[in-house]
Amino acid sequence: MNQILRLIVFCAACVMSPGAWAANFKTVVIDAGHGGHDNGAQWGKIYEKHLAFDTAVRLENRLKQMGYKTVMTRRSDYFVSLPRRVAIGNSHKNAIFVSIHYNYTWKRHVTGLETFYHSSEGQRLAHFVQGSLLRQTRTVDRNAKFARYYVISNSAHPAILVEGGFVSNEEERERMKSGDYREAIARAVAEGIDRYRRGF
Repeated sequence: MNQILRLIVFCAACVMSPGAWAANFKTVVIDAGHGGHDNGAQWGKIYEKHLAFDTAVRLENRLKQMGYKTVMTRRSDYFVSLPRRVAIGNSHKNAIFVSIHYNYTWKRHVTGLETFYHSSEGQRLAHFVQGSLLRQTRTVDRNAKFARYYVISNSAHPAILVEGGFVSNEEERERMKSGDYREAIARAVAEGIDRYRRGF
């Protein structure tokens, strides 16, 4: 009887382990933050809406090359309301939702990348993506964090919001002006998504 009980406990532990099973989804809904009259964070002529959109397009290209189906909440510089972004995401089955942003604070010395989640599955996805971001960019780890942002808290799917650095920090701002840096962010997010799907 003790052997049977130990086997049950072992199997339960395998099921509960973050890397023990693969996620089942076919579509990645990519949400480029802000747009149109909503510039998001800005410093001079550097607008978050442009950085987020460029990164989102790069992410879409990488995911398509990896065989994923993708949906964009916006395809150029126009405004999309938060409820509309959520509605687009929720209209697709077997999907995850990934919102791309860049950060800002009045504390000019603050740097680093962070990934926000709301649900338990979003947390798993966020940890995979955050780990990949750190490997690809070698920058400050601001961790994967719980948040109540509208687009992730109202998503019917596993959802994350990625902050790709601080526009308000001079050094990080110079990095994000480079296409190579934005490509690294896109590559990292795609890698994290794929690792989440495969379960390791």
